[in-house]
Amino acid sequence: MSTYKKILGFFFSVSVMWNPASWAYTEMAVTNGGAVTGQVMMKGKEPAPLAYNLALYPDPAFCGRISTGTGWRLYDQFQVSPEGAIQNAIVILEGIDRGKPFDIPTATVEAKDCVFSPGILVVRNQQEIRFHNMDPVVHEVQMYETAPNGSSIIFHRPLRMNPYHSLQEPQSHDHRPGEPMIDSFQFTKGRRIFLAECGQHPYMQTWGLAVTNPYYAITDAKGRFTITDIPEGVYSLIAWHPWIGGILQMKVVVLANDTLKTQFIFDAPPETDASHTTMVQNPHFSIEALGKADKPVPEVIPDHEVQSSPQHH
Repeated sequence: MSTYKKILGFFFSVSVMWNPASWAYTEMAVTNGGAVTGQVMMKGKEPAPLAYNLALYPDPAFCGRISTGTGWRLYDQFQVSPEGAIQNAIVILEGIDRGKPFDIPTATVEAKDCVFSPGILVVRNQQEIRFHNMDPVVHEVQMYETAPNGSSIIFHRPLRMNPYHSLQEPQSHDHRPGEPMIDSFQFTKGRRIFLAECGQHPYMQTWGLAVTNPYYAITDAKGRFTITDIPEGVYSLIAWHPWIGGILQMKVVVLANDTLKTQFIFDAPPETDASHTTMVQNPHFSIEALGKADKPVPEVIPDHEVQSSPQHH
């Protein structure tokens, strides 16, 4: 039976990232476990997508053709519903060192139509990660671990061109993955956030979080999440999104055979990077500024993403 329960403590926003107490975790059978369900919301205006001037990142053969049609490429760092629900926020329970099996899906990122997908990942420390290039161009994976006191590189490697996909017929989209690039995470002490970015196309990004237990969820299109099979106890429930710049945290009491309903409400972050939020109508930034390919290139019709200039730009 679902009931509202009293939340211990209060919400508070922090500007620094929390540190994992330990990577140790013990699996055990959980009987009569409880659950936490809820929603992650945004209050205020959703920030505009970041706009990248393709004259600065020329690729006339492929990636440069998947754009707004005016010489810009957009990276939408938020997926927010009209009601303010945030998709792809990560919600985790901290303070659990034993419980249900710690199973996490294989960390796999696809470079497809010059987009890294998925845009959000949950991983374990020392877990393997695989990159598949679905595009007929070379990408460059730059993997960083981030923290308020600076970032450091995890690895930096080229992502070879897809052997099954020809630049002469880019519209065919024969998306067979080919041989993956495989590497692994090794976070330094106190760090658990990572960014994977293409060094040649910085609008290609995947963000992620390393968790210390299997009690986590990624919000759906309505901002909803559910975490189940939780041993009875008092824990910290944390919501995080890579572009908000902090976390929301609350103390929760989870009871056996019971479901706790909660809600997180983030304040919309300000738009601070004007260089990436204003598309200037300037002939130097037009699609013609991308240059010409060595050979005639057929039109690229992306099946992953079709971009258009939003009204608020």
